Parts: sequence; structure tokens; C-alpha cells
Amino acid sequence: MSENTIALVTGANKGIGFEIAAGLGALGWTVGVGARNEVLREEAVAKLRAAGADAFGVPLDVTDDASVTAAARLIEDRAGRLDVLVNNAGVTGGMPQAPTEVDPATVRIAVETNVIGVIRVTNAMLPLLRRSPSPRIVNMSSTVGSLTLQSDLAAVIGPLSAAYSPSKSFLNAVTIQYAKELRDTNILINAACPGFVATDLNNFRGTRTPEEGAAIAIKLATLPDNGPTGSFFDDSGVVPW
Repeated sequence: MSENTIALVTGANKGIGFEIAAGLGALGWTVGVGARNEVLREEAVAKLRAAGADAFGVPLDVTDDASVTAAARLIEDRAGRLDVLVNNAGVTGGMPQAPTEVDPATVRIAVETNVIGVIRVTNAMLPLLRRSPSPRIVNMSSTVGSLTLQSDLAAVIGPLSAAYSPSKSFLNAVTIQYAKELRDTNILINAACPGFVATDLNNFRGTRTPEEGAAIAIKLATLPDNGPTGSFFDDSGVVPW
């Protein structure tokens, strides 16, 4: 069994996920690069290793039960436990997303990856996280999922969205439920907003770099044992649910 800190980042072959993996690798951690695209996954692993990180590839499709089960088995065989899980993989679902125009299939795609995928991966990894002395779970959310902020009809909180934004609201609600169930354990679980980051998710229209977007996830992944749980953060602090 490895004595290093072991992390798994889903959707880590590019964008924010890659930078989260890079940031954790720079701390000397062993980082699993979770991604379903084999070519991009191995390219990311090679790039991380070239930068000095102890990285390894984890074939992982968060929407597939068998894939997630195999990923948990791979990590168990390699390290025997998991210290940090960053649920970063996400999709918009497609366009259009105006409520009066959205295809129900678009909503289903967003929820399958952004919510059910997180539940699927988290539950598969929990037995390994329970073996860690200081387990952490970070769910990558967005302020567009904040019902408090979205309830101000005069405010512009992202584009009109009946799939992506509600999927993040759903993810926030799920994060709270995990925190309530796990409150008597040493597992800390929080949601993170990376800000408006330029990635292929938004056709690179964002105003922040992936490295900047990764910072909050790295902060929550490295919380002390008396750190918060069941909260929602961005770089400025607590985000209202």
C-alpha cells in the first residue's frame, strides 16, 4: 500500500480537472487522472509526469456502473485506499436550454453526468475513503446552481438554463445530504465554484484560467481535520446555496 496521499480527479484529462490534478501532484500527492478518453487521459498523465507529478491513468466513465466499479478496483489494487475524491467531470447537456425550448433529453444528459455520476463515483469510492485518516470529497459545482442567487430575477447569473444550472442545484442538494449522513465521520465533503473559467464547456468564453478555477478545489481537498463540511465555496468564501 502506498503511504502517499492518494487523490482521484474525475474529468482530469483537460481544463479545470487537469489543473486540479497538477496542483495536487505539485504537493507531492499521487493523483489518479480519471477520464473516459484513453488518448487524452494518457496524454494528460504523461504531461503531469513530465512536470514531476506521480500521476496514473484511471479509465473512468462516470455514467457507467461497470467503469466506475473497475476504477475503484484499480485504485484499491494500486494504493489500498483513497484520501481525496474530486468530482469534477461535467457536461452542459447541449443547447438550447431555455425552459420553453429545452429537450428533456438535454436535461437527462446533464443530470446523468453532473449528479448521478457524482453519486455513482462517490458511493463506489467511499469504502476506500473510509480507510483514509483524513478523507475529503470535493464536488465541482457553480454559482449558477445557487437557488438563492438565481431567485433574484433581476440578476444575471449565467445564461438561461433549464439543464446545466438546475443540475448544479441538484448537485448542491446532494452534497448537503452526504454531509448530513457523514457528519459523524471524518469525511469532509463540500461543493466548489471555480468561477467563469475558459474551457470547452463554454467555448472558451470564460474570463478565468483553468489554473485559477482549480484553486478552490485544491483548497478544499487540503482542508484541515477541523475544516468545514456541507458548505459551498468559491475563492471569495462561502457561496449561498
